[in-house]
Amino acid sequence: MPLRSAGSGRLPSDPVHHPLFARYYARVSVSAETRWGMAGVRDRLLSGLSGRVIEIGAGNGLNFAHYPRTVAEVVAIEPERALRQLAVESALRSEVPVDVVPGAAEALPVKSEAFDAAVVSLVLCSVRDVPRALAEIRRVLRPGGVLRFFEHGRGGGAAMRFTQRALDRTVWPPLAGGCHLSREPVASLREAGFELGPYRRVFMPERGPRTPASFCVLGTAWRPVE
Repeated sequence: MPLRSAGSGRLPSDPVHHPLFARYYARVSVSAETRWGMAGVRDRLLSGLSGRVIEIGAGNGLNFAHYPRTVAEVVAIEPERALRQLAVESALRSEVPVDVVPGAAEALPVKSEAFDAAVVSLVLCSVRDVPRALAEIRRVLRPGGVLRFFEHGRGGGAAMRFTQRALDRTVWPPLAGGCHLSREPVASLREAGFELGPYRRVFMPERGPRTPASFCVLGTAWRPVE
């Protein structure tokens, strides 16, 4: 088992507590699988992965059904108790072994260089400290290990970006479980020292009016071989 306390000390069992948002997210995310085409996004996000994988911010575990059988094990980190309980239920239905554990992205409770791949899916918008979280992902990936990401962030024209920033300063984070709309995931990955591979901008939902949360990016990065 790779799990152990890492960094400055052992984390509390529930480093994040957003029970109302968790219930809302659980309902909306399930309907988005078909209504917004999220199931296809998950397939593209996880295609070709193999070996040991760590998924940070697993939510209610909707990715688990999309991992290819070439994956030997998934360690799924989820800090929110209600979502973690749903993720455990999803893990029981998965065709690959999944171990769901509490923890925060900024202090992952696993050994260094223990994983072949890492996955973040709609996570970097809500972590408290993006550089620290990405440094932790680099730590737990082996040199040359792959990071798959699907994140939303800043996008649109001047009016939309102004709206995103205004919402981030006011009502959005407390209403949406700490989510921020105007972060820049690709720039953050570069600044954290990851090598960027192919990525593409996508809208979610693909059709219909654009909202402040519609501007997404799907792609691959690597921990450099140092």
